Amino acid sequence: MRQVFLDTETTGLSAEAGDRIIEIGCVELVNRKLTGNNLHFYLNPERDSHEDALKVHGISNEFLRDKPKFSEVVQQLVDYLQDAEVLIHNAPFDVSFLNKELSQTGHKAFGTYVNSITDTLVMAKEMFPGKRNSLDALCDRLEVDNSGRTLHGALLDAELLADVYINMTRGQDALLMEAETSDDQSRTTEYVDLSTLVLPVILASEQEVSQHQDVLTQLDKSSGGQTVWRKAENSVA
Repeated sequence: MRQVFLDTETTGLSAEAGDRIIEIGCVELVNRKLTGNNLHFYLNPERDSHEDALKVHGISNEFLRDKPKFSEVVQQLVDYLQDAEVLIHNAPFDVSFLNKELSQTGHKAFGTYVNSITDTLVMAKEMFPGKRNSLDALCDRLEVDNSGRTLHGALLDAELLADVYINMTRGQDALLMEAETSDDQSRTTEYVDLSTLVLPVILASEQEVSQHQDVLTQLDKSSGGQTVWRKAENSVA
């Protein structure tokens, strides 16, 4: 499964009011592993950033003067994103800007180029209801090192989001054991009589049972109620 974590920085808060994208960062995961096949652009927005936006991203207007325009990188971007699951924190914001830029260059809407769009902010709110779920807050809660994030940056934020997502969904990892195989047909098998062996039964403590239930609750939230262990418990009950 190919996933792309995407973030943008912009000149302001409203694409409809004429604000533009100044930076795009994309980080690729395949089968939950970072591949290093990332994509990153600084863009000339052909307008200045609002003062408040400058305080957030710190990317000066002068720095962007000689950078490519969106129209010059759009094909590379849509080719890179083709058929991927794209994950964005607060997706409506970034998608509104991407749709505006794509429209202005004669392209279709963003969603037509990708397999799906997942809003990690929605995921976080479902997993941690009533708590702050900004990227910084999630980094703190999930022990993701964001010490280098003094200002917002699209590529850095996409990298942090990938780490946050992996931690949020770590319970979904498959628990696989590799079976040992051997081509040595001459090996003999020694049988041991276990009929008289009495194995001790060690019951989980109340604290361990409680921790186990907390993990199952988190898995239920992230899997939409598809936790195998819970289904097994219900079928026995």
